[in-house]
Amino acid sequence: MTLDQTTGTGAIVETTLGAVRGKDDGGVHAFLGIPFAAPPFGTRRMRPPEPHEPWDDVLDCTHYGATVPKSQYPPPTNQWLLDPEIEGEDCLNLNVWTSDPTVGAGMPVFVWIYGGGFTQGANSIPTYSGAPFARDGVVGVNINYRLGADGFLATGDGIANCALLDMVAALEWVRDNIASFGGDPDQVTIAGESAGALAVYALMAIPRAEGLFHRAIAQSGGPVSFPAQTGERVAAWLANELGIEPTRDAFAAVPIPDLLAAQQKLSMAARARLLDAADWGKTGPPPLPFGPIIDGDVLPASIAARLAGGASASVTLLAGSNLEEDRLFLAPSGILDRVDDAFLEDSAGRVGLGEDGVNAYRAAQPDASPADLLVAIGTDARFRQPALRVAESRFGGPAPTFIYEFAWRSPAFGGMFGACHALEIPFAFDNLDRGGRLAGDDPPQELADVVHAAWVKFVDGGDPWPAYDGQHRATMSFDLPDSHVVDNPRAAEREAWGTFGALGG
Repeated sequence: MTLDQTTGTGAIVETTLGAVRGKDDGGVHAFLGIPFAAPPFGTRRMRPPEPHEPWDDVLDCTHYGATVPKSQYPPPTNQWLLDPEIEGEDCLNLNVWTSDPTVGAGMPVFVWIYGGGFTQGANSIPTYSGAPFARDGVVGVNINYRLGADGFLATGDGIANCALLDMVAALEWVRDNIASFGGDPDQVTIAGESAGALAVYALMAIPRAEGLFHRAIAQSGGPVSFPAQTGERVAAWLANELGIEPTRDAFAAVPIPDLLAAQQKLSMAARARLLDAADWGKTGPPPLPFGPIIDGDVLPASIAARLAGGASASVTLLAGSNLEEDRLFLAPSGILDRVDDAFLEDSAGRVGLGEDGVNAYRAAQPDASPADLLVAIGTDARFRQPALRVAESRFGGPAPTFIYEFAWRSPAFGGMFGACHALEIPFAFDNLDRGGRLAGDDPPQELADVVHAAWVKFVDGGDPWPAYDGQHRATMSFDLPDSHVVDNPRAAEREAWGTFGALGG
């Protein structure tokens, strides 16, 4: 490491592609927008990532790099989840935060994969700053990856899962370069939230990522993957909307704004359940139009099947969810004010829970309204149950699994969101001052201290609380006035699902 002789500030680190200059970020060194793969445009669009060309001069990495083409969060969600857009083609880039790049390899590494339903997200979202991890002796890394059709287009031509290959390329860069920033390439933890958690499970399942990480954190996501036929039907739907043939070259020729508009239309129709089931085969319309495709190559079988079969059994896993995930999706629309028993039972049936299951929730939560039960059932179906199913599939394996639940309810917006989806992120990062509006104007630092410390301990190779096993099912409940371990919480609700896979396909 040297100092930039032009400005007199900013550490310079040599990478395999060339030298990069960083900046001070809260007392740590930040290197922002480092390219790890070639710009995915022109002849490279919608194709697997290719190596980036080396550079000769010192590359200025003092500002966030370009973001990938993406849809914007629709109103009113865009008011609460910050998602910047930065122009440029060098969008396959990553950020590194380190306390001291002169110390040599040795610090554990935390690699963050953003969420956003595989249609939104960026490594430059302020909440994701890795400065607090670097402050606490961890090298923080945030990666970009392609979204929507650019990341997951499947046309039956033998190419799919370009986004997953972007993630693999980023992890290969970490393996080859992180020691120069003080990190240990043999002590890498991958982590993500929502779609990012799904990506974590996908990386645990795909052979090409084996050996590139050693621990994993999955926050509020499940092991969802789609048959190749579903991916091809998504391509056919988009092609019909755009008036093109459903081929990779035809899609690559579509102007990006036009493709994003079609993707947004498809995503909104899927969320509103407006897609005609007859058009989607026996699997029905996908809950997410874009995501990991079971292509027989990058992803040989479903993520759930791969994990149950022992993939990444030696990778230690921390996984969990928030108490009221679905409030983020249901509360802003006002729909919770209109939920009655009939609506509750119909909605529960849609996620695979029958009348007996609904009655089990009623008995376990006798004071809950139909709206509260709707939130609880939807949260368990999409987030809690998938995490528990993965944990159960790993019972008896060589590496432990640690389960948590984030239960603190935000007072923001009159308490509308409660312990909703994405609320835990600024607490895990210890970035309450960069966490957006979901946590309110004065979120509790004492809770962030506890959650962040647990993440750091895990990344550093420690056990943050007792492991989840078939006997005790120990679960860390993060809340105020204190966070504590609960054995087998809400057992009746968990058991109500029986053998239901909870989006495990």
